Amino acid sequence: MPYGYHGKILHVYLESGKMEVETPPESFYRTYMGGSAMALYYILREVPKGADPLGPENLLTVFPSVVTGAPISGQSRINVNAKSPMSGAIGDSQAGGFFPAEFKFAGYDGVIFHGQSPKWVYLTIIDGKPELHDASHLLGKVTGEVDKMLKQEVGDEKAQVMQIGPAAEIGVRFSGIINMANRMNGRTGMGLVMASKKLKAIVVRGKNRPQIADSKALAALNKTGPAKSAANPDVDGLAKLGTAGVVMFQNMIGSLPTRNYNEGQFEGAEAISGERMAETILKERDTCYACIVRCKRVVEITEGKFTADPYYGGAEYETISTFGSYCGIDDLAAISHAHQICDMYGVDSISCGATIAFAMECYEKGIITKEDTGGIDLRFGNADAMIEVLKQIVTKSTPLGKILAEGSARAAQVWGKGADECLITVKNEEAPAHMPQSKRSLALIYAVNPFGADHQSSEHDPYYEEGVADFNLDRLKQIGLGNPQPPFSLTPEKVRFGFLGECFYSMMDTLTVCQFVYGPTWCLYDGEDTAAMVRAVTGWDVTLDELMKLGHRRIALMRTFNAREGFSRKDDTLPKKFFKPLVGTGPTAGLAVGREEFEAALDEYYKLAGMTNDGIPKKETLEQLGVGWAAEYLPA
Repeated sequence: MPYGYHGKILHVYLESGKMEVETPPESFYRTYMGGSAMALYYILREVPKGADPLGPENLLTVFPSVVTGAPISGQSRINVNAKSPMSGAIGDSQAGGFFPAEFKFAGYDGVIFHGQSPKWVYLTIIDGKPELHDASHLLGKVTGEVDKMLKQEVGDEKAQVMQIGPAAEIGVRFSGIINMANRMNGRTGMGLVMASKKLKAIVVRGKNRPQIADSKALAALNKTGPAKSAANPDVDGLAKLGTAGVVMFQNMIGSLPTRNYNEGQFEGAEAISGERMAETILKERDTCYACIVRCKRVVEITEGKFTADPYYGGAEYETISTFGSYCGIDDLAAISHAHQICDMYGVDSISCGATIAFAMECYEKGIITKEDTGGIDLRFGNADAMIEVLKQIVTKSTPLGKILAEGSARAAQVWGKGADECLITVKNEEAPAHMPQSKRSLALIYAVNPFGADHQSSEHDPYYEEGVADFNLDRLKQIGLGNPQPPFSLTPEKVRFGFLGECFYSMMDTLTVCQFVYGPTWCLYDGEDTAAMVRAVTGWDVTLDELMKLGHRRIALMRTFNAREGFSRKDDTLPKKFFKPLVGTGPTAGLAVGREEFEAALDEYYKLAGMTNDGIPKKETLEQLGVGWAAEYLPA
């Protein structure tokens, strides 16, 4: 009998409404396990080369993993994949909450959407029974309203809803997919792909919980993990302050992007910190299914011009940064209101906030004027202007809003006049709030990551630099890392740290587990614990080495897809801004990524990853990773 999974994958053919259930063998689950590795198995085979990301040939895949829904912290996450309308490369996005576990309990290990529906529909999966329904009455409504309506329509308040917002319906390129109206699959434009299929929502509810192979071992891990981490200030800080708790640390080390990544310290950091949030607007701490950490923020603001409804949760670190320090704004209420608008309309807050910061720099430099902004004084620090432009973006209600709704890279092409000098994009994806000038291995990982700059695709440099705590170094030794490097360095050993960390994080995105609960350094559970958890759930004799290989497998499949679409070393690059010295104050003032060290790091990375010097996976590498079939998709 299968443990941890059902052995059923649902295929939905939207054009006809037909549905089929696939029953893959155990070997399939052992090889791919879930998440985006499993998604790539289908996307590589079924999405033809050169397919329009918004056309019927693109697939939209939704996958949890073999451990989703198990009674342990950190497993309730889900991956969405498709060819990205942001980049034309592979798209990938993850989210947590209660939807992933409930999806599993509804009776399937994943769902794949084919084609395009002739009319707007939503899918329900209730106790294993899938049905398509008319969704025309849901159009134009914000996510909180739709969340409540669909729970009423299925007659169960405990049903979980994953949906797109009105921004995706009208074509905002960086639209996401949101569940609970506050957990966002935000990156790479997956919401726009879902909209292109006229699929409004997925509603799930079920009682079919997969069997656990060794419940006693899982229960023991449930006890030992928290006990081992009781004295870990990182886990304790995450619980008390959420991800916003790192604002002050990032600012201290000069890695808080300020005024569109021109500086690494923000004079208003304290006013937008996790500590300030906890003291003022924090209403409660929320959680994901079965998780003890409770890191999700819920805020409430009822007075003043910028309000915040707790239904939409609260801003996390990336959102605080992109709408805060990126834009030179130190108003926590304005940032919280911006976060709510993003969740109501269903857009990625990283791309959206960073795109507004890009526009602010263009305005400050005279690249655009009040004639372009419709009279808005779009300067850094202007919270009213930030909120007004955000509203124009999510509604595409003005010429400026329509341009910025395409993202900063496309806006730069429209404006010209050196606007590309203001970009912080990799593969058209705006960079998150961790600076490669400070965390130098991120310069490499931002560039090589298959779906653009991403802060949760590798471990961060401070955990492998001189002076790192023994607690973290002992954990890194589990994956073969034991030689901390100097700060601000990009040595061959730092490249090895970047690649092995990337494999670990790639494995977590395949197992769809939370990177704040499982990780190679500070988290609740370490690498060996992660392997023990997978063994307990599935009954497989999984080792950490096998899981690291799983992570490498996912990277190789994604890179294979990109290579087939024409991506290579030329696309593994960084924006011009990252090669220019930072201004301002603090330990990173004057620092820049060096072009020679960056190119040398690329060479070293490709060797470690089993790729050609042009960044293409080698056929023998795919064979060694157990996916030799994918070699046929490599460019000739």
